[in-house]
Amino acid sequence: MELKWAIKYETSLDRQRKNRGIASCHSRGYVLKRREEKRRGEIENRTQGAVEGSRLEALTLIGIAKEKMSDNESLSEFLASAVDAARKAGEIIRKGFYQTKHVQHKGQVDLVTETDKACEDLIFNHLKQLHPTHKFIGEETTAAGGTQELTDEPTWIVDPLDGTTNFVHGFPFVCVSIGLTIGKVPTVGVVYNPIINELFTGIRGKGAFLNGNPIKVSSQTELMSSLLATEIGTKRDKLTVDTCTKRINSLLFKVRSVRMTGSCALNLCGIACGRLDICFELGFGGPWDVAGGAVIVREAGGVIFDPSGTDFDITSQRVAASNPFLKDALVDVLRQTL
Repeated sequence: MELKWAIKYETSLDRQRKNRGIASCHSRGYVLKRREEKRRGEIENRTQGAVEGSRLEALTLIGIAKEKMSDNESLSEFLASAVDAARKAGEIIRKGFYQTKHVQHKGQVDLVTETDKACEDLIFNHLKQLHPTHKFIGEETTAAGGTQELTDEPTWIVDPLDGTTNFVHGFPFVCVSIGLTIGKVPTVGVVYNPIINELFTGIRGKGAFLNGNPIKVSSQTELMSSLLATEIGTKRDKLTVDTCTKRINSLLFKVRSVRMTGSCALNLCGIACGRLDICFELGFGGPWDVAGGAVIVREAGGVIFDPSGTDFDITSQRVAASNPFLKDALVDVLRQTL
């Protein structure tokens, strides 16, 4: 009996230990299971978060892309508007070029014709119909007492006939210059010479073109081998003339040759397409002389700057432009005469 009881007791203890072990295993298993479930939950949450983050990032990128596409489409529309206006004004210039001109003087040597006024009216009317909320600055409007203040608003800056003296004398370096600034930054540019049928265009970030073909600045690296364009301006007081001629004289010994085309806008376009290597002008009429050409130079790979070497200011009546290789050399020379 005692042996049987002992065996039975031992068996009972074994069963209890086994049950406790099973319970313990269940408990550990439960804990492990809960831990595993928690881990999986965390992984799923992180995965879902990553997916949501990726989805949000993708949507953001799509939004940015659409916004950029919309911006590019808008800029392309602005360019098309400007090209259309320039071509229509070009027709007036081309017809008037071979006719007798009725000339008025804005200064001692600065001229204005009926063609200037007719072209500005046409361009402004055309652009205002398409973009009525934009601002407008024009050479002839400003000369007649209109606004010249440049704000951050989209602003069309127009020279209806750059090179009026050339136009009067039948010299074919004349053009329509139309520039659009946004935030005071030249963003769209059109310069059109209707006499030789050359249309220069540029959109910020989208390149520069001549009659639809891409253009780029020259690769000249030596100042001594460079072709320079400059102008003497319209002022004829002794101090201005003496300073200007002294500056040009100093440059004649440092460049290959000098050209004076009579059009600031076409000089800038000459830089953009590589015909000219460097150019500068001080004391020109106003922002309308450079608003169209500035963006074209930059988009052709060139640099546009103040002749002192500081940043270009479209309202300063001072400009210089070149390919990137020649800027420092040009500035060094100009600083000696400014």
